[in-house]
Amino acid sequence: MLSALLEERALPPLRAREELLEILQREIYGRMPAAPESEEFTVETKVIWRFCAGKAVCDRVTARCVVNGRPFTFPFLVTVPTAPGPHPFFIHLNFRQDNPDRYMPTEELIDAGFAVLSVCYEDVSSDNDDFTDGLAGLLFDGGVRGPEDPGKIALWAWSAHRILDYAQTRADQLDLRRAAVCGHSRLGKTALLAAATDTRFAFAYSNDSGCSGAALARGTTGETVRDICERFPFWFCENYKQYVDNEAAMPFDQHFLLAAIAPRCALVGSAAADDWADPVSEFLCCCAAAPAFPGGFPCPDRLPGEDEAILDGRIGYHCRPGLHYFSRTDWQRLIEFIRRHS
Repeated sequence: MLSALLEERALPPLRAREELLEILQREIYGRMPAAPESEEFTVETKVIWRFCAGKAVCDRVTARCVVNGRPFTFPFLVTVPTAPGPHPFFIHLNFRQDNPDRYMPTEELIDAGFAVLSVCYEDVSSDNDDFTDGLAGLLFDGGVRGPEDPGKIALWAWSAHRILDYAQTRADQLDLRRAAVCGHSRLGKTALLAAATDTRFAFAYSNDSGCSGAALARGTTGETVRDICERFPFWFCENYKQYVDNEAAMPFDQHFLLAAIAPRCALVGSAAADDWADPVSEFLCCCAAAPAFPGGFPCPDRLPGEDEAILDGRIGYHCRPGLHYFSRTDWQRLIEFIRRHS
């Protein structure tokens, strides 16, 4: 059944990881910005007093980078259990600075033995077509981009790499062998790109990332390339616009993005009623990327149920009832996936 569904989509075949990344950067996300010329981190300790009833310490960290010879700073929060480490950890690309947050149940993550390093994406670059502010303002002359220059998703992914740089300075407390990057919706797309372009991440999780994330573009019943390019063209490079109403001409589809994470671990989460993100296309994307992962994608030869988790392979998938949201169920399945593959 699944092979027939994939054949209907006429997907381009997978290639070596370097080729996948070249195509993805050239055609959809733009070229990832280079690492900063220099960086250092300033730590403000215990910014939330007696956090999680003393089970964790929350620090505010400021990354101080030099990009194109000019200073750039952005803050993020680091919450680490007080129990002896090193701890597995999430770099959570989030929509807000709040800790905890409706998309980040921090105390539950601490109780599960995980640390969490969280960043508000708009502290890195605004979520609009302004390429003169934040990190974007250091990369483009007058905010004007060329065809392959990065969109905002690539800039946000760059920040996850910098936070991982910081995590390496705390290897006594943070288990670098179990570093995960995660996000919801547009930030799920960002998490996948961050992991695809940085092999230091052992795990990547996209939650309801949909079009231009973990959902195949060919044959989708949800958001299309036209939809997303009309509303959010600034997320991508200018080259992506050539595939509006022209998905069949793409030399890629989103299984390239998942496959670029292999042989490390990737988990895709869907919500059964999130039709815009198209759970079927997200599931089939995992199927199409399976050959890149050791052991493939061990799933039944059928579409999944609306409350089903397939977690045994290095590429995994789960679907839960409900709408577009990063829920506690999603976090719980992500934790289970990491534990199974650690």
